[in-house]
Amino acid sequence: MITVSVVAAIMYKNLGVSNSDIAFHTGLMSLPWTLKPFWSPLLEMFRTKKFFVVGMELIMMVTLGCVALSLPLPSYMPLTLAAFWITGFASATQDIAADGVYITSTTPKEQAAYVGVQGIFWNAGAIISSGLLVSFTGYLHGTRELSWVHSWMIVMAILCGIMLLSAAWHSRMLPSGSQSSDAPRNVAAAARTFVDAFSSFFAKKDIWIMITVIFFYRFGEGLIEKIGPLFLLDPRSIGGLGLDNVSLGAINGTYGTLGFILGALLGGLFAAKLTLRRSFVVMALALNVPHVTYFFLSHVMPDSTFLISAVVTLEKFGFGFGSVGHMLYMMQQVSPGPYRTAHYAFATGIMGLCRTFTGMISGVLQESLGYKTFFTLVLFASIPPIVLAFFAPFNQNDPSPEEARAIAAAGH
Repeated sequence: MITVSVVAAIMYKNLGVSNSDIAFHTGLMSLPWTLKPFWSPLLEMFRTKKFFVVGMELIMMVTLGCVALSLPLPSYMPLTLAAFWITGFASATQDIAADGVYITSTTPKEQAAYVGVQGIFWNAGAIISSGLLVSFTGYLHGTRELSWVHSWMIVMAILCGIMLLSAAWHSRMLPSGSQSSDAPRNVAAAARTFVDAFSSFFAKKDIWIMITVIFFYRFGEGLIEKIGPLFLLDPRSIGGLGLDNVSLGAINGTYGTLGFILGALLGGLFAAKLTLRRSFVVMALALNVPHVTYFFLSHVMPDSTFLISAVVTLEKFGFGFGSVGHMLYMMQQVSPGPYRTAHYAFATGIMGLCRTFTGMISGVLQESLGYKTFFTLVLFASIPPIVLAFFAPFNQNDPSPEEARAIAAAGH
């Protein structure tokens, strides 16, 4: 997911693609994670969950290899976008199957014990792809004097190799994953189950208010997600900070991810201590107020890499802290009921729609307004989530401390 949504944006920036095109295309490519509830029931009907995990990793190996081979071609843009799209659908499908293996192959006690390990490895992937490998392209281009095309060909080939190794490892070590007791037996049964789950979701009390809360909670963050790294890379002559890929990889991928992990862990402890109902507005503030960091950077334009790193890490820390409230609200207030797993998937799909929408429009807005005005707009866009958090309905009991800590430990 990080490769398709974040790393691809940096790659296209290095290759000279405009911010508006980058944000639109990479924002749209997050759609598979929004739509995955629509085909998730079908995965219960065929083969094993392990089969889909390994199969999707092999597909991603092929598609990332296709990205590498397409980069030197004159028509690289549509070819790489097509390959990234297939990668996105394969990754979203692997998410479904991998979660299924985890849930059906472990006891509740084991799930609680290993959820932190699961979160560490999920975030380790973000550090490797958007941190180390982005920095490596900077080394190849700056120190080894390779072209951006060849630098990114090497990195995509590395990602291709990682997928091959993952598939080989999982084919040998991964449990098969048992079938859920309520899994549909045929396509017609799957369709009926989906329609029933879908209709019951929208029959929940206060559902439209809750949907509004879910959609807008990360609205400001969604605008920053694509433009933040591009702002750090763009030359100072057009309002950016003029960093290279080595610095960007360290700041956005490594320090930023570590800041997010720390924020998520502390956010879970905070919610467990105060309860979600009492902490929700504070967590919305924690996520949205730090957006002032990019406003600060775009106006002050500091030269110190240390200061830039600290400011971006602060923003990511706030995102991690506040995002726990978002996940807990979807899990504990929106999803309870007879189709809890499906309703949670619908809720995260609505969250994904916001991410897709803000990603697609952020580039056009930034190019029209310039960085200073754009980040001012982000501050105004961060106000509605705080107001909505204040009026968010709470129709279920607060989560237990154990559940709050589990969400925080997962870190995503």
